[in-house]
Amino acid sequence: MTTDLKYPRTYHLPGSPGLQNDDRRLPSLEPFVGRRIVVTEKMDGEGTTMTRVRTYPRSPDGRHHPSRDWMKAHHARKAHDIPEGWRISGEYMFARHSVAYTRELGNALPGYFLGFGIWDASNDLLDWDATLEMFELLDIPPVPVLYDGAFSEKALAGIASSIDPLCQEGFVVRIADRIPYPDGPGDSGRFFAAVAKWVRRGHVQTDRHWMDGPVVANQLREGLSCAP
Repeated sequence: MTTDLKYPRTYHLPGSPGLQNDDRRLPSLEPFVGRRIVVTEKMDGEGTTMTRVRTYPRSPDGRHHPSRDWMKAHHARKAHDIPEGWRISGEYMFARHSVAYTRELGNALPGYFLGFGIWDASNDLLDWDATLEMFELLDIPPVPVLYDGAFSEKALAGIASSIDPLCQEGFVVRIADRIPYPDGPGDSGRFFAAVAKWVRRGHVQTDRHWMDGPVVANQLREGLSCAP
């Protein structure tokens, strides 16, 4: 049984314009050819994990920050429903980073924690259909799904061209099947043949890190409560 692990780093898709100096790019789309893929919106939040025992940002030793108080309260309500040894991965969206999520922009949120993956006690990422079933049982809204079907370069190109850089960060592609946790040096320690991302150009558009300024809350959709 493995707990308190970082969510693996993800390579950029070949056409991703948001590649940074410390990022890597997939050499081709070959890993997805002939597979069922799921494309979800890449949200501009804080990658966060919940286990039965605790919640933490991408690094299990992440320091305290006032913006994370909501997440701690949310975890306290969900923890008893998380199976022993499992991890729930998602995007924590309470604090505004570079993209503002507002009703005015039309991208207000269905919740402050949006799930994108579940790891079982064998340290495998569940297949997408099982993931959605678990999210429903746990009452966790998933990240928006932009495409679910057979791999298609045309479909990916269409999604890339439809991304509005004012109110969207990008998208993530994963195979719909179960995915083992990547572990080891180099490519072995990252998602390589199963998950990749496309990020808008110039994603970070502020001079200081969001954690160094006042916490500005993103907006929820009309009629939704901000209670954890």
